[in-house]
Amino acid sequence: MRLLKQLVPAAAVAFVGGRAVGAVAGNVLLTLVVGVATAVLAVVTYAWTVRWSERRAPVEVAAAGAPAAVGRGVLIGVGMCAIVIVNIAFLGGYRVEGFGSVTGPVGLFGFMAAAAVTEEVVYRGILFRIVEERTGTWMALALTAVLFGLSHLLNPHADLWGAIAIALEAGGMFAAAYAATRSLWLPIGLHFGWNFTVAGVFGAEVSGNGTPQGLLNAVTSGPTLLSGGEFGPEASLYTVVSGVVLTIVFSWLAHRRGRIVPLRRRIARSGAVATLPR
Repeated sequence: MRLLKQLVPAAAVAFVGGRAVGAVAGNVLLTLVVGVATAVLAVVTYAWTVRWSERRAPVEVAAAGAPAAVGRGVLIGVGMCAIVIVNIAFLGGYRVEGFGSVTGPVGLFGFMAAAAVTEEVVYRGILFRIVEERTGTWMALALTAVLFGLSHLLNPHADLWGAIAIALEAGGMFAAAYAATRSLWLPIGLHFGWNFTVAGVFGAEVSGNGTPQGLLNAVTSGPTLLSGGEFGPEASLYTVVSGVVLTIVFSWLAHRRGRIVPLRRRIARSGAVATLPR
């Protein structure tokens, strides 16, 4: 019941916001405004549903420290993207043909902000967190990673390999980033940093969505396992390897900080539920 109380409003914001962003996609300024507004509304709605259904402060979206956490996430996402693109280009799978759109990245900022925030709220803030309470960190990470990958099968140019790649590189990485920090801000920044840099800077495709033109006019070519094909660099083995490495790093940090929730969380003698580490 608690899952539905939080999931339904969040999914509604994601759906309506996504439709609204799509409706104004031809107008750069409106795309920016509607996208950012959707992102803000998603966080506000999540915070309200947590207070209402759990009777607690939504510390995972607390304003204190949010800019720094988002900034760190963005830097990691940008760095990961740059490493992947450079490696793809080194083997001839990515080529810049000139400058693309100067205004395009402005609209993409709003588009990617809405996508990153709504997806992190739904998949990590609600699904991963609540499933983790019942199954433990590792099971929740695996289950939500699979769901996250499968959801991308609905995208244009999507195929089974693209969904598997998303599950391995992103579903696990974002969940591990949340587990390590117990905050949604780092995975939100990481998610946004990757998406915006891929499309807004390098002009490549993101999850096969038919992304608008970014700062650079670039083309990808060669084997799908190298360049990612029509799905974009997210289907490249370079991205899969980078994402898995970061998943391991974040998981190690979560373990070191004592934030891994074991499979059995109930205390046998008292029947009390263990407190989720923060």
